[in-house]
Amino acid sequence: MTELVLGFIALAFLLATGGTMLARSIGRRLNAMDSAGVAGQIKDAPRRVPNIGGVGIMLGIALPLIAGVIATRWATDDLLRSLWSDLPSFRSGLGEKTPDALVLLGGLLALHVVGLFDDRRALGPNIKLVIMLLVSATVSWLTNTRLLELLDAHVGGAWLSIAITVLWIVVITNAFNFLDNMDGLSAGVAAICSAVFLTIALAGGQLFVAAMLALLVGALLGFLVFNFPFRERKTTPNGSTIGGASIFMGDGGSLIVGFLIAFLSVRITYVPAPLVSGTSDLSSTVALLLAPLVILAVPLYDFCSVCVIRLSQGRSPFVGDLQHFSHRLVGHGLSRRAAVLVIYGCTLSTGIGAILLPRLEPWQAVLVALQTLLILLVIAAYEWARRPDERG
Repeated sequence: MTELVLGFIALAFLLATGGTMLARSIGRRLNAMDSAGVAGQIKDAPRRVPNIGGVGIMLGIALPLIAGVIATRWATDDLLRSLWSDLPSFRSGLGEKTPDALVLLGGLLALHVVGLFDDRRALGPNIKLVIMLLVSATVSWLTNTRLLELLDAHVGGAWLSIAITVLWIVVITNAFNFLDNMDGLSAGVAAICSAVFLTIALAGGQLFVAAMLALLVGALLGFLVFNFPFRERKTTPNGSTIGGASIFMGDGGSLIVGFLIAFLSVRITYVPAPLVSGTSDLSSTVALLLAPLVILAVPLYDFCSVCVIRLSQGRSPFVGDLQHFSHRLVGHGLSRRAAVLVIYGCTLSTGIGAILLPRLEPWQAVLVALQTLLILLVIAAYEWARRPDERG
């Protein structure tokens, strides 16, 4: 399976690279550039940079998914075997996933279109939130994707597990939308989180989930070729900008990235099959509860901290500003690229521990969770011990 997954990463990378180049060219021709945002939003001065890079990410994910559905349904065993020798043996299993794949693709497409529209003519946070809730609820219900199904027997049905799942998906979708505030940040953090989830899915032998995560990793890496600030952004004396990203993902990209990570994090079986027989129900439950939180600890830290800051100031948590984790690091003296790399490192540091969770006893898993919490507390202590406006 590893060879197949690596092939999916490479395929999505190539498609996203080409798709992002095309989107950048179209964006420049159509003047689909970064804008000032909604009323009340505080952001960096708009740059002459196209913000429809989500098209490249979407193509890197959607085209292989559509091709996979077609191949699974109509391709001969000989053709499938030519792609990967073991693929025919997975045909029936993949065929059962086809309805779920189409529902997921429909949900991604809906959010992508909404995001592209919002990037051109701001819809406002309330409308986007309602759409996210509707898409999350629909996809969760039609694919029977639910968190904490064990609660169903105690509360008289599936309503609570569905509500928790929808809340989780909406929060994570918004978390990555919030992270899209600095060149390379949201895509890079998403790629790291997706790679950790991919490792867990591979260990569990989950072909469909692993394939989707591989496509996401490849698409994000292809987009990062044009979005990561390989050269620090600077303004020349004549007012032009050099360095930095040459295209942004926009809401058309951040919404689908966050949604797909959230959805797949629910679909993963966190205890690999070889371990199930020797793993207690408590261990499985602990891994299920803690792994997604540990992997996504840094995006959730940014989301929660900036919401608390905005609410304490009497502002809507969904109207953007320059008070994110990344902005606060820059306020402490880091360059923008250094702040992005620091957040990459924090994300990888917490994520690695999650890979071990399925193999740990409950008390050991709790130690990993406490370690993650300690990392976040150290970050918070650094941030708030000396406020950026107090620097000499």
